[in-house]
Amino acid sequence: MVKEPISQFYYSHRLKLHFWDWGGAAGGDGGSKPVLVLVHGARDHARSWDRVAEAFAADFRVIAPDLRGHGDSDWATGAMYGTAEYILDLAALVDILGGGPCHLVGHSMGAAAALQYAGIYPGRVARLVAIEGFSPPPHLAAPKPLRERLRNWIEGVRECERRTPHRYPGLGSACERMMKENPYLAPETARHLTLHGSNWNPDGTLTWKFDSYMRAPSPYSFRMDDAMEIWRGIRCPVLLFRGLDSWSEDPAKAGRIQAIADYRLIEVPTAGHWVHHDQPEVVIDAMRRFFGE
Repeated sequence: MVKEPISQFYYSHRLKLHFWDWGGAAGGDGGSKPVLVLVHGARDHARSWDRVAEAFAADFRVIAPDLRGHGDSDWATGAMYGTAEYILDLAALVDILGGGPCHLVGHSMGAAAALQYAGIYPGRVARLVAIEGFSPPPHLAAPKPLRERLRNWIEGVRECERRTPHRYPGLGSACERMMKENPYLAPETARHLTLHGSNWNPDGTLTWKFDSYMRAPSPYSFRMDDAMEIWRGIRCPVLLFRGLDSWSEDPAKAGRIQAIADYRLIEVPTAGHWVHHDQPEVVIDAMRRFFGE
């Protein structure tokens, strides 16, 4: 039986950031195992990886951070939520874990950060798994002039300033919202994600833990040409997952993924953007083979 992870904190960019640690507690055997870092996506949290973490905790010291503005980590003053900031925080975490080389897994925004980290620090990543993190979401896919990007960012931040976080009357309604976002989600998974991803208010309602200001991405956050330039620096083997019912583009068809020297792509049917939630056994089995090579 896999034990409950240990809650720990570290500091990056003057923020107190939280992570869960399977196997690294005092007196444990985490120090003798290779490190596996699981990086979640936008508006998510570290405990969304629990099923994956439990599958690999016997062979790895599994670490799952709450990204800045998410889960139990600090919200960034000034709402600094760009890809560069997430890579910075990941670099700080890997440093305190010994500097690598580690095994790195990311989903969506977390996968985008993991891919770029591996290109910037190729010697610190032994193997990399990217789930749906190799193409930007549709609203960021089409290149736009910087003037337009800056205007959209300003208006997005102003909208966040006027926004009141939505309150759900109870756990059931919050779970329903979770399942509406992802129709493939099993009810028990939705409940687990909701319990770890929300806070109770004094009136008995729930609100999501993530900072609403991360809804306004930096106008300098993700440029595909820049990402491909960094991907060319990746030296480790890379395993990519794409849900066939996701909004993401086929990276092989777009020709972008050829920037990664050593990659393999698994396209998963009956799965959307959250492939590791929709088809967890497919993802876990493929990861186990990939790590064992």
